[in-house]
Amino acid sequence: MTVVVIGGTSGIGREVARCRAERGDEVVITGRDAHRADTVAKEIGAARGLALDLSRPREIAAALASVGRVDHLVLAGISRDDNSVAEYDIDAALHLVTLKLVGYTEAVHTLRPRLHDGSAIVLFGGQAKERPYPGATTVATVNAGVTGLVHTLANELAPIRVNAVHPGVVGDSPFWSAKPDEVLAGLRARTPTGRLATMRDVVDAVDFLLRNSSINGVDLAVDGGWLLR
Repeated sequence: MTVVVIGGTSGIGREVARCRAERGDEVVITGRDAHRADTVAKEIGAARGLALDLSRPREIAAALASVGRVDHLVLAGISRDDNSVAEYDIDAALHLVTLKLVGYTEAVHTLRPRLHDGSAIVLFGGQAKERPYPGATTVATVNAGVTGLVHTLANELAPIRVNAVHPGVVGDSPFWSAKPDEVLAGLRARTPTGRLATMRDVVDAVDFLLRNSSINGVDLAVDGGWLLR
């Protein structure tokens, strides 16, 4: 099976790629830097690493030109953004909107002829769409847009399945593991399971969405029930 992970050189995207490579799948990963993509591909046993910048959508087709048949496509590329209406950074907002919505869509558009009826796609969103925080103006809006994108793609690409995973606080991810212990303790206290989601949890969720042939057009939250409190 051939798996393409857009944004597979770091964080959860890298873990998704590593898991599939260990399973024996042919894995293609992308990252903004060609050398890093190639290095990470070798480290995790992926077939290839390609340079691709989702925020430059007009270059995506050329970047993916060498990719053949695709069974599973994971769009895990993200960008952290701290933006508010009071101090609105237009350039930062345009970067994130382009990367997450236009970039994701162009990647699917480019690979559409190489997908088949049994293919499956997973997009990465996030729970900021349900519980915004100060500075999440663009993040919350874009992640809500991922839901709309999943719905339209699932219709347009049928019978190809399209779903989204929306992680909450992922405690052992590079971003959250660097936070002070008291911050993480407070988040755990507000999570019904008493534990934060892990990267392994998110990888399992992505795998489920890719494998289960009856799951389509779904937004899957991976947050331990965090939104319940």
